[in-house]
Amino acid sequence: MHIRRSIKDEWRQPAKQPICATGQPQNNPFAQQGNPFVAAMEAMQTLAPGGMAQMPFQLPQFPGLGAVMPGFPGMPSMPPMNGMAAMPTPEAGWWWLPAVKPDAMQAAATKWFSPKLRNQYLRTAAFWRELVASADLEERERHRAKFFLEQMLDAAAPSNFFLTNPEAIEKALETKGESLKHGLENLKHDIDQGHIAMTDETVFKVGENLATTPGQVVFRNDLIELLHYTPTQKTVHQRPLLIVPPCINKFYILDLKPENSFVAHAVAQGFDVYLVSWRNIPEELKTLTWDDYLEQGVLTAIDEVRDHAKVETINTLGFCVGGTILASCLAVLAARGELEDFVESATYLTTLLDFKEPGDIKAYLGESTYKLRVQSLGEDGTKGLMSGAELAQSFASLRANDLIWNYVVNNYLKGQDPPAFDLLYWNGDSTNLPGPMYLYYLRNFYLDNKLIVPDEMEMLGEPIDLAAVDIPTYIYCSREDHIVPWGSAFASAESWSGDVEFVLGASGHIAGVVNPPGPKKRSYWTGKWPAASPEAWDAKAKETPGSWWPHWYDWLAKHSGKKVTAKKHVKSKLGAAPGQYVLEKM
Repeated sequence: MHIRRSIKDEWRQPAKQPICATGQPQNNPFAQQGNPFVAAMEAMQTLAPGGMAQMPFQLPQFPGLGAVMPGFPGMPSMPPMNGMAAMPTPEAGWWWLPAVKPDAMQAAATKWFSPKLRNQYLRTAAFWRELVASADLEERERHRAKFFLEQMLDAAAPSNFFLTNPEAIEKALETKGESLKHGLENLKHDIDQGHIAMTDETVFKVGENLATTPGQVVFRNDLIELLHYTPTQKTVHQRPLLIVPPCINKFYILDLKPENSFVAHAVAQGFDVYLVSWRNIPEELKTLTWDDYLEQGVLTAIDEVRDHAKVETINTLGFCVGGTILASCLAVLAARGELEDFVESATYLTTLLDFKEPGDIKAYLGESTYKLRVQSLGEDGTKGLMSGAELAQSFASLRANDLIWNYVVNNYLKGQDPPAFDLLYWNGDSTNLPGPMYLYYLRNFYLDNKLIVPDEMEMLGEPIDLAAVDIPTYIYCSREDHIVPWGSAFASAESWSGDVEFVLGASGHIAGVVNPPGPKKRSYWTGKWPAASPEAWDAKAKETPGSWWPHWYDWLAKHSGKKVTAKKHVKSKLGAAPGQYVLEKM
């Protein structure tokens, strides 16, 4: 079971020498700062774009709790409760205390914090968790309540405030205030940029040290560019591969740098690789629909690859929401009776088709949040764009300690500059989505889960039935994925009627996918398909150390035809990879 990292790393370390003579603060610092959650949320909203006011931090009403989920009015001085004396002492495995016994942690913190303050924070957190656990709520609402509660507890953590963060205080003293000065400079920079800097953004440049695999742009319309990568082998497989990345981020997560580039490794294996680069939607394209993403996006790309490579059928691969779009397109082709004439196989990487259990993001899903979005985008979505910055903030909040508060503490309280990290640079390079497409996706997939119901939906005038897609299919999912839980990927895989190869990898949504051959840091599991349940499949699955990529190469080669002499690449009038669209900023 995955256990969350502690947000009190300093409480787990041997105590340092106290700053003040007594070694302990005389007063509760929270009492001097008002409600810490409100202060934290106000700071967060200054860093976010205008749409932050409609983020889920505007907490919903939970009838079973009798009030809006907690504003922490009693955090500094919560009155004694009758049942509190019987509340269990936090033990190993309790939320962010996975491995430290309370008495050991208290001993480490005594010289730095008032034990009363420390215990009050832990007991208050325990009280609210117990309240949510015992509240009369439906399971989905309980999950939402627990999620928003943990958001508040994360925000209210003493380490997030200067007066109760001993490392920040010590650093300020050691640097004679320079760390505070630089922290304020970092804060101003992030306010100007509209987001919290997670990496040194000056180090990276797409096309120079990111997305550098050689290739040409062979097609462009208002929505996509189609990239064709230059073969590195004398011979290539006759049947090309079309990669459809997610449209809510830039494609270069699959082409970060040569050593971990999914694209470059596939090219090196002798596959003829094409890739869709989605447009970062500008204001003039805000009325694009889901059907437009199918027709002008993937279906057009399939036609262009077939024409450019001079072949009848191609292999396809979809990643995350790119896989959902691809699956919809293949269902359209099946309904038209054209699927087997155009597409040989499909690969899906961490893709949801059955949205019954959509992972941690379900805390943000509900009629209330949908209505908020309709208010801003209009009933048909044509009034505006879904901001990529808001989407990025929503996903970051799913791991708030790692992707928000960690940087608040280090960048602002301690005045440190974030290190250069290519993955985090990509993570912050989001794309806008058109309002109609976004609302359609939210309503029909996440809220109503229509995609898996035969003939429940129409796309491009065709009834959608995933079971009609009977081509060979490779499914990859990640064991610790919090966006596409592997059990949901398993349920999604049951939609297909063709031969299915189901593979489970270690790690999460991104790290599990971007796992190149080399040092065997992670494993993957294979097993017989179909199986009665995810648990039944897992119980009999075979574990193999190392990357799952070679396993996929072997599978894909069987569907890629014979090897032929690689064609000489001609310089395109549309320019070289990575193209123009990936360079467009919000």
